[in-house]
Amino acid sequence: MKLRKLFATGAALLTAVTVAGCGGKAETTAAAVPPPVSPADLAKVTLKVGDQKGNIQTLLTAAGQLGQPYRIEWATFTSGPPLLEAASAGAVDIGGVGNTPPIFAAAAGAKINVVSAARGDVKGDALLVPSDSPVRDVRELRGKTIGVAKGSSAHGQLLYNLRDAGLSTKDVKISFLQPADAYSAFTQHQLDAWAIWDPYTAQAKLETSARVLVDGTRTANGFTFQVAGVNALGDAGKNAAIRDYVVRVAKAQRWADTHRPEWAAAWAKETGLKPEVALAAVQNGPDQPVALDDEVVRSEQELADAFSADRTLPGKVDFAKFVDRRFGPDLEASNR
Repeated sequence: MKLRKLFATGAALLTAVTVAGCGGKAETTAAAVPPPVSPADLAKVTLKVGDQKGNIQTLLTAAGQLGQPYRIEWATFTSGPPLLEAASAGAVDIGGVGNTPPIFAAAAGAKINVVSAARGDVKGDALLVPSDSPVRDVRELRGKTIGVAKGSSAHGQLLYNLRDAGLSTKDVKISFLQPADAYSAFTQHQLDAWAIWDPYTAQAKLETSARVLVDGTRTANGFTFQVAGVNALGDAGKNAAIRDYVVRVAKAQRWADTHRPEWAAAWAKETGLKPEVALAAVQNGPDQPVALDDEVVRSEQELADAFSADRTLPGKVDFAKFVDRRFGPDLEASNR
């Protein structure tokens, strides 16, 4: 189950998607690690956190991890790209996103750094077809219309699934749609297929009997990230708060894995998801903390290169230049 995604209330999970602009190869300057601050100074910090409805704030609350020694000011976004725009501009200090928004942000020259990583099961990352569709293989989608949110993790997975079947985006008709609009189009048979993620996958399967043509088992990397603004990382007080915050997120993620029914109930209550939809999505497995290591960077670089090769991104992104591993020892220690 991916907390990296878009969340909203209502039966159709109404939400909007904004995709960051992108340019050629861009670089960012990592902030120097500032000195530690005293507990008294940390108590004066207000950490501005970008979130998506039903995401980290709900998770931290459910896991009992909101007893931090600084103030958190929450800002809700509909998706990862505008959240990262805000982080780059200093409007928020940190926020959680999926595997693709940092790539688009990097291409746009955003002043952001990925500071921690998690990984979830990718069964909920699916390419769906209607229950009565004659399509049984991805290769049969040649010339057909596929809905996907541009710049989302589903967009990257769609590239991989098509490539795995010997196709490219030029062999299909891609309709860039917000998830709510795509859900409506999918149920009205205006789309031949829909590349999407949980909880939308679970919702479509339970409410429309949608069929999974292929999931992300062999293609999606399943990564999610906490991404901070470079200016926030350079501020001693905010850096100390971010250090504490990412550890609390990691602890909450581990809690969710061992308390799936409780987490599903909290998620459903906050978002308006049907309890059975939330539970089905959660049973795929909550995101779990992983080291922000070379393997993560390599996998993300491959995804960035796939977007460049498809010319969705002009030029090439060097993902490693947007990674800051300063909190690695703290995150490792939190799991002992």
